[in-house]
Parts: sequence; structure tokens; C-alpha cells
Amino acid sequence: MPISRTTSSPRVRRSVTTTALVLAAALLAACSSDPEPAPTGAPAPDDTAAGYAVEHARGTAELAAAPQRVVTLEPVETDTAVALGVVPVGAAVLSVEAGVPAYLGEDAQAIEVVGTVPEPSLEAIAALEPDLILGTESRHADLYDQLAGIAPTVFMATQTDPWQENVLLVGRALGRETDAQALLDAYDERCAQLQEDYDVTGTAQLLRPRDGIVSAYGPRSFAGSTLECVGFSTPEQDWGEDISVELSPERVTEAAADLVLVSAADPADPAAVPAEIPLNAGSFPDVRVVDQSYWISGVGPLGGQAVLDDVEQFLQDRAGS
Repeated sequence: MPISRTTSSPRVRRSVTTTALVLAAALLAACSSDPEPAPTGAPAPDDTAAGYAVEHARGTAELAAAPQRVVTLEPVETDTAVALGVVPVGAAVLSVEAGVPAYLGEDAQAIEVVGTVPEPSLEAIAALEPDLILGTESRHADLYDQLAGIAPTVFMATQTDPWQENVLLVGRALGRETDAQALLDAYDERCAQLQEDYDVTGTAQLLRPRDGIVSAYGPRSFAGSTLECVGFSTPEQDWGEDISVELSPERVTEAAADLVLVSAADPADPAAVPAEIPLNAGSFPDVRVVDQSYWISGVGPLGGQAVLDDVEQFLQDRAGS
């Protein structure tokens, strides 16, 4: 049972470069019908000169113009904003110690951290004088009135919504819905191209070991849906409406698949793979250790392309073996 690991620094550099090229092409195509393209490399906003309204989970937000100083409180919002060329001035992160994920690229490392996703700092947000705040009803409902007192605030309903819908909401809030749709189209087209180029078949399963259990991610999850988009199928589980199910280490063989991805904060960590997987090598013919910063947390156009970068490498390895 081979176990392969994605290497952090070169891997991140490759993901950022490949993703930037794919997304730049998508945004250029989206803007190609404009009579006067924007003079910079950033995508042009939709026509927002007269102001616009955005319907969201808490009602309607009125914006006078396309925002320039955005604060994001959810990973998909941060990812999408960066992908659309609007680098937030502030963002809540999953871990203050880890900071802004490296896969978002060099420009994103200048984003000011305003607390964690579950507990953003109102004081830090206000100090940045934002002209738009993006949050999530399921996480930040109690903060909405205070946030809306700082700047126009747009809430998506929940982080577990289909991620593509949230990308479009962020695009509308930023006045760049056309470009947001182009990013989603580029993702779908790349999935289809990989499926065609490599004639993808078989099963694939993403696992996340933590706290003595193993979470298996299903077809409703971000990475699980990406694997299915490429042509893999997900092993049967009682998924229901959940994005994942929890398995004890003794039940890990229930997640057996032709390709198994094990997420880790450090893919080079030799302890990332639960011992039960190599002990049951017959059920796990191909195991890859992947970076959880984008396989688990990196929801959005940039994260999706980074996952596809890894998948393409795995398919190339398989084709060459």
C-alpha cells in the first residue's frame, strides 16, 4: 500500500501558480465582451455606479458602490474575495496561530486577522473601517446588529450550503457576480477535462483523523463533491444530509476506496495516517496525504482549483505507473 504525501512549500507554490492561471483565464473570458476592459489585471466589477442592493440571509443590504475595504468572517468568503481580485483588509481565520492560509497566495498574507471564525473581534473589525462585512447567519447571528452598525453586512445562511451558491452571493455583494460565475464555470470545465483526459473511474474517499476518530467526507462536502465532479464515486455510507460521518479507528475499513485521501495540517508528518490504515492495506490500495488547509477548510474557487491540482497530480501518477 503506497502512501504518498504532498510536500508543503513546492506544493503550495504550484497550486497558487496553476490556480492563478486557470482563474485569470476564466476572468478574462468573463470580461472579454466588455467594450472597455479594465486597465489592470484585476477583473472589472459589474455596473455598480448607481449603488445596488444584495438580498441575503438577514434581509437586504444597500451598497453605494462596489466595496474596497472588505472584512470576511468565513473561509469561503475570504477565498472568493481573493479569487475575484478583492483582497480583504481583514478576515477571521480558523486558527490565529496558523493565520491566513498559504494557498490563497502572497497578496493574501497581508490580510489583517480579526479573530477566529467562531469568535471574530468587533473592535478589530471596526478599526479597519470596512465598507462591507461578509459573515454567516449560522455562526454570527448574535453579532449581526453590531456588525451592521459598523458597515453594510451581508450574511450567507450557513457554511454548509452548497459552496457554489455562497460564491455567487459573495460575488453579488462585491459587485462581481459575472466574474464569480466565470470562476465556477472554470472549475466545472476543469473537472470535466480531467475526467475526459484520465477516464476517471473507481471510488475515492477523503478522511480526516482527529481526536481519536476518523471523519469520512461524503458527496455533499466541498472536497467530496470535487472528487465526484472529476468522476470518482464515494463509498456508500449513511450520509443523509450530513457532509461527513464519524468512524472509530476500528471501523476505518468501512471507508475503503480505490483512492484514499488523508488530510493533515502537515502532510509530511509521518503520524498523519492512522495506524489502522496500513494495518488493513488490502482495503486501501492507494493512500495520499493531503493538506487540510484547502481540502477541508479551503472552500471556494481557489481551494477548488488547489484540490484539482492535487487530483491531477494523483491521476498523472496513476497513469504513469
